[in-house]
Amino acid sequence: MSITIPGFETRTIGVADGVELHAAIGGEGPALVLLHGFPETHLMWRHVAPVLAEHRTVVCPDLRGYGASSKPEAATADTYAKRTMASDVVGLADALGAERFALVGHDRGAHVAFRAGLDHPDRISHLGILDVVPTPDTWDVLHGIDAAVGFHLFLMAQPPGLPEQMISGSADAFFGHFLDAWSNGPDAIPDDVRAEYLRASREAVPSIVADYRATATVDLAHDRADLAAGNRLTMPTMVVQQDWGRQLGYDATAVWHPWTTDLRHFTTEAGHFMAEEAPEDTAALILELIGSV
Repeated sequence: MSITIPGFETRTIGVADGVELHAAIGGEGPALVLLHGFPETHLMWRHVAPVLAEHRTVVCPDLRGYGASSKPEAATADTYAKRTMASDVVGLADALGAERFALVGHDRGAHVAFRAGLDHPDRISHLGILDVVPTPDTWDVLHGIDAAVGFHLFLMAQPPGLPEQMISGSADAFFGHFLDAWSNGPDAIPDDVRAEYLRASREAVPSIVADYRATATVDLAHDRADLAAGNRLTMPTMVVQQDWGRQLGYDATAVWHPWTTDLRHFTTEAGHFMAEEAPEDTAALILELIGSV
């Protein structure tokens, strides 16, 4: 991979059961882990991470199943459960000697971060969630023609076989669609980065589908059980979203209150890829969350 985050070194670190995460690491101080979204890799943080590294040790891994990290076969639904992927992140922190760390995730990474906050509250000092809603609410708000915006969720929720074949047969068009549709303009993701995202996604179709399939099955069950049990995110939690809740007829702020005890909610004028479209604003919000400004 020729594209790197300026000033960061890359390492491959074992986290659990033969799974290794590829990560870019830079800076000094308390640990801050940044988790990427779909259809991206850790490179989505290339503008934000160097700013944050002036204050913290910043760790940007590729999630299990993505980028240059391990892509184990989805032998069971738990292989790509967010609970499993959250354990990967804690294992990464263990390997780096970080007892407590701040955690920020975007899109798929935000679901992993959310689960890490619920399962490992003693390890997560601050939690940042960029542009998702909780999994149960995701499925609850997608109704009628408005659900077309989430067609990929329904496609990849299908049993193994057909989704993988369909996506593999037109991978660049499929993944490229989201890079285009979810951006406010063409400048956020330059051609070389786009090519890297497409290459990485093309090579990871089965694991990406397995990640999404888990969100329609085991992840949903885990989240519903936590909600029924009254489990909450107990650390300071920041949610940054596009204001697309109004489009789908719900209050994006309200859906997060049942999950949190200390919520700061913001909306952004940037597109979905806010760390690439508005990196200065994104870095400033993260720094405000973790108390570095």
